[in-house]
Amino acid sequence: MTASSLPIVPHWIDGAKHPQSGGRTAPVYDPARGIQTKSVALAGASEIEAAVASAKAAFPAWSGLSLARRQTVLFAFRELLESRKHELAEIITAEHGKVLDDALGEISRGQEVVEFATSLAHHLKGEFSEEVSSGVDVYSIKQPLGVVAIISPFNFPAMVPSWFFPIAIAAGNTVILKPSEKDPSAALWIARLWQEAGLPDGVFTVLNGDKEAVDGLLTHPDVRAVSFVGSTPIARYVYETGTAHGKRVQALGGAKNHMLVLPDADLDLAADSAINAGFGSAGERCMAISVVVAVDPVGDELVARIRDRVAGIRTGDGRRGCDMGPLVTAEHRDKVASYIDVAIADGATVVTDGRRIKPDGEPGGFWLGPTLIDHVPTTSRVYTEEIFGPVLSVVRVPSYEAAMELIDHGAYGNGAAIFTTDGGAARRFQREVQAGMIGINVPIPVPVATFSFGGWKDSLFGDVKAHGPEGVRFFTQVKTVTSRWHDPAQGGINLGFPQN
Repeated sequence: MTASSLPIVPHWIDGAKHPQSGGRTAPVYDPARGIQTKSVALAGASEIEAAVASAKAAFPAWSGLSLARRQTVLFAFRELLESRKHELAEIITAEHGKVLDDALGEISRGQEVVEFATSLAHHLKGEFSEEVSSGVDVYSIKQPLGVVAIISPFNFPAMVPSWFFPIAIAAGNTVILKPSEKDPSAALWIARLWQEAGLPDGVFTVLNGDKEAVDGLLTHPDVRAVSFVGSTPIARYVYETGTAHGKRVQALGGAKNHMLVLPDADLDLAADSAINAGFGSAGERCMAISVVVAVDPVGDELVARIRDRVAGIRTGDGRRGCDMGPLVTAEHRDKVASYIDVAIADGATVVTDGRRIKPDGEPGGFWLGPTLIDHVPTTSRVYTEEIFGPVLSVVRVPSYEAAMELIDHGAYGNGAAIFTTDGGAARRFQREVQAGMIGINVPIPVPVATFSFGGWKDSLFGDVKAHGPEGVRFFTQVKTVTSRWHDPAQGGINLGFPQN
């Protein structure tokens, strides 16, 4: 089958698949087979304008709907997602490559935010002060912004958009989701599910595309806010471009997350955690542990335990019950693999080379097995750059103080973890470390939906984090009312309960 005869993933605008007018497309692969299975439409000016116009037209009616009726749609979406999440997991595995269990896990974490959004009536409550002056009351109202855009990365095609759109929709906004062109079908599936749940057409839009679509959303005068997750250089670009055009922007960037292991730590727990956090989703996680910082004299024993566990990891097609799948594209696989040569040139020790694996999958798949590199110099690009793949580095340090200096001088501040049995050391770490999300004997400290997700330094641009209370603040604007009534209002008699 030729590329021109493959199906095309369309846009979803105004409650229906939207045909592509410009003809630009990009390939979508099955990473475990190494073949193109479809193409995705790339938006041009006409598609961008149609998407924004539809979302803008839908906003007055949706924002004017009562919270109770909005919640009904949210609850229906939640139930449909729970009953059919295996369908979505299969779509994710087919286009991203992660194993089915991992795909189901990301959907479950996204469901947490949906469930949080079903209670948004509580979080949208304002404040009230009576008689601040003679006969004067002051109160605040939280109202939606209008059209908001979500620009999502390839590594979590369901979970990352779910950090944003449930809250945005529940608060009364209309949403345009621009998924990654590498794995776009999950977004279209979600759009259909919203429609089945009763969401009015135009409230949730999917605009597929590349940089042209991103720039179109960042500069369009009718888009009020933009949420972005991706690499740090692009996050900085999105933040600067969006804010220059008067938009509210939260842009979550890259990471180089450290896992500090003290000599008193449970080394079996630490080794298991390093494996899980370093190689889950083939290391394509912004919260992946990419650097283990081993405090002397624990390094040799810890590396040996990690090495032994790596040997048992089964890499292959995520539909075959393997532990780890392929990388998302051949280009990305080759880029990640190139860091192994960098490590060798810089004098590091390659303990386990993922290029030598025999995968349980098609030979053309985008394979790279778990790679463990010890004695990584902190001057090496293997240490300083975000690799975003199954490469776990080990750095040796003589003391806790040396480890902290290392972690805190990095450009990123997304997450950091400590493994220890010393409560005092853990408490000191959580207070001192320069990162936004901290794990204590927890390797991937992604907070639950009732808290907010986001890092420090070059891992976050903007003042507001994702989901939780800060997500509510991002997708609403506060109006303060000062009121004086000289005579009480009169009303008729009605003994029934008030209706929606």
